[in-house]
Amino acid sequence: MASSTLSVSLMLLIPMSLLSFTVAAASTADLNQDFEITWGDGRAKILNNGELLTLSLDKASGSGFQSKHEYLFGKIDMQLKLVPGNSAGTVTAYYLSSKGSTWDEIDFEFLGNLSGDPYILHTNVFSQGKGNREQQFYLWFDPTADFHTYSILWNSQRIIFSVDGTPIREFKNQELNGVPFPKSQPMRIYSSLWNADDWATRGGLVKTDWSQAPFTASYKNFNAEACVWTSGASSCSSATSSNANNGAWLSQDLDSTSQDRLKLVQTNYMIYNYCADTKRFPQGLPVECTAS
Repeated sequence: MASSTLSVSLMLLIPMSLLSFTVAAASTADLNQDFEITWGDGRAKILNNGELLTLSLDKASGSGFQSKHEYLFGKIDMQLKLVPGNSAGTVTAYYLSSKGSTWDEIDFEFLGNLSGDPYILHTNVFSQGKGNREQQFYLWFDPTADFHTYSILWNSQRIIFSVDGTPIREFKNQELNGVPFPKSQPMRIYSSLWNADDWATRGGLVKTDWSQAPFTASYKNFNAEACVWTSGASSCSSATSSNANNGAWLSQDLDSTSQDRLKLVQTNYMIYNYCADTKRFPQGLPVECTAS
């Protein structure tokens, strides 16, 4: 694990204004308005008048939900508190995805671990059905002790993954170099809690301890500054639309402070980067890893 000194250094680089923005942007709207339970036979619940959503997993089944809306670009925030204790073998997935054989997808996946060992935050980007763009991180806090905000900023030029307002990954549009970019397929938000003990923890060596079930992950404070896709049209196409909250995120990139935070996280907390895996790609790294 990264040292406490690195954790303090990271937090010092986060302006208080950004922390305030992260809290202010969180919505307290009824989650019933934005999401629907899709599977789990009662294991997924929306509680407290829509303020809290929980997913549970036992030996018989996991559970999941999806957004009622589709989005084509947006800044999506959700606060999650992950499965505590011995979560080995479990995966909590939170992602955007379209449908079809050439789908687009933007992934957060949280890979459980034995008690006391760190969660692994797994990220991936699919464009036109092609993924294999994994980056993995340890977190600089215990993601099971409290809620933390996980964000995806997606516009036509880049995708930025952030945790509590700190960017951890940027995937740029490199269509000019022949790399497809997710920009034409609307996506829904999906989340699920499921058993993946054939691969999730230490490559499948550590199995799920069902005596610890049920396993539960919790969600609250969803916020979407986004272009909602309805009947083939975007809510952002209207000059009078307020759904995108004036659309500042539509052209947002990483300023110098954010780039410094991104570099710090990737230097100290990244544990896998496909762009550095020459053994996996002996014929050469993917184009987006080498293009300027």
